Amino acid sequence: MWRPILLIGLIVAIFILAIIFGVGEKLGALREWIQSLGVLGPAVFVGLYILGVVAGIPGSALTVAAGGLFGSLLGVILVSLASTIGASFSFLIARYFARGAIANWLSKREKFKSLDVMTEEHGAMIVAITRLIPVFPFNLLNYGFGLTKIPFWTYVFWSWLCMLPGTVLYVVGVDAVIQLIVQRKVPWILLGVIAGVGVLLVVLVKFAHRKIKF
Repeated sequence: MWRPILLIGLIVAIFILAIIFGVGEKLGALREWIQSLGVLGPAVFVGLYILGVVAGIPGSALTVAAGGLFGSLLGVILVSLASTIGASFSFLIARYFARGAIANWLSKREKFKSLDVMTEEHGAMIVAITRLIPVFPFNLLNYGFGLTKIPFWTYVFWSWLCMLPGTVLYVVGVDAVIQLIVQRKVPWILLGVIAGVGVLLVVLVKFAHRKIKF
């Protein structure tokens, strides 16, 4: 019980500090500056995100930033596009360009030893489940799938589809908090989207647990 209580307390503390230090005005100005760059702003963001995924850098910070800089709709589109392209590049690098080195690298990690067997037995379902349930680190998983026999476009489609709920939760959640801070009003529509996607994600994860036990 202490985890949700801690999370709620942290959000309340951030909201109070944001009001005290005038963070709302600064965030509004930053968003306006990004928007003033036109197509260059989103393009730079997507490029940095792709490079981060290929380099193995966690993309959670940029995912969170997308909600504040671009809002819910554009933020989800950009993060979904960038994370899928980055994951695809990592897959292709592992499969065609650095297979030996990456195989030696991942073989030292116990969780990846059974990935090839599970993928061969269950195919696309393993891609879907591992994107929904954080059993494996996201960036390492991209390279790990490149060493399996999963078809490339199957990997791309199920990665995109099953990363989307988490992307929506992160980006829309941050946008909702920022609207609360900047505009001082509750964004009920965004909260409804978060609740709906959250319920969907819980149902999908429970289904995944029943289908395959890791």
